[in-house]
Amino acid sequence: MKVLNRIIEQARSKPVRIALSEGDDPRVLEAAVRATREGIARIILVGDRPRALELARSRRLDLADISFHDPADAPLQQQLAQALFELRQHKGMSLKQAEALAREPLVCADLLVRCGHAEGTVSGALHTTADVVRTAIQVIGVDPGFKLVSSFFLMMLCESFHPLQGGLIFSDCALVVDPSAEELSEIAMMAADSARTLLMEEPRVAMLSFSTNGSAKHAAVDKVVAAAARVKSHRPNLAIDDDVQLDVAIVAEIAKRKLPESKVKGRANVLIFPNLEAGNIGYKMAERIGGAVAIGPVLQGLAKPANDLSRGCSAEDIFHVIAVTVLQAYRP
Repeated sequence: MKVLNRIIEQARSKPVRIALSEGDDPRVLEAAVRATREGIARIILVGDRPRALELARSRRLDLADISFHDPADAPLQQQLAQALFELRQHKGMSLKQAEALAREPLVCADLLVRCGHAEGTVSGALHTTADVVRTAIQVIGVDPGFKLVSSFFLMMLCESFHPLQGGLIFSDCALVVDPSAEELSEIAMMAADSARTLLMEEPRVAMLSFSTNGSAKHAAVDKVVAAAARVKSHRPNLAIDDDVQLDVAIVAEIAKRKLPESKVKGRANVLIFPNLEAGNIGYKMAERIGGAVAIGPVLQGLAKPANDLSRGCSAEDIFHVIAVTVLQAYRP
């Protein structure tokens, strides 16, 4: 997987501090040890230190080079609680409530990021996606350049039988159910940034539809066209095609025939789905039928990176998401 190997190498060249809030899960500990051993990140385990150490001993995992932040006795804890209080007091939160909430590992990890003691965080092996995303939005906040948080999957097509080779960004496949034209344009711009960061190449964006260049008339097509127009107004140098069917987006011969004026020319590396239903079906079809490897969902649009895991994830999955989070942390 050349793209994934490049991501890992890039992370190794500039490792940053990544807070993991679920150190009482053996998969997280194994990934933390591997990330430390391979030098892709400086890990901070957030949570009950004695419990994590006991679990590590039972698994013969060496945590000697890994930092801990135990909310029960960490020197920074009061600073984090004060930051949470200042952030949420307009919602009626008291300092006492902030102190209690800041002791929860998920919240605490995000506070470490917000306050500059870590550059990113990864959670979700034990927590639900709803909890991970809600906490990240409330504590870390949305990137001031955007209005919403969305997600993407990094789809790896590296087997000899894949007609396409390399990585693709699929967005949004996990969060925004039925985006408006404005929201869809934001998803597209965020995904283009994600492609530049992770694929390390210029984004080529296809706004997917059941129509190509107005071949069908429908409100759903109008939404995609309006979203593409907004992207063009904000990113005039971005290679993007308006409403296109999937084959036009990824097959050069078909693009040349059906859309000769295409900016993407059938070589899209960013596929923007018109709604969550299409996106979720699309990535799972590529994974289960097409044999692609799906990494994600990865969050985009936050002020600083905080990523979610599937509760069925493996230690290797967590390791890969840590590497992705490192690259997001120093995206210009």
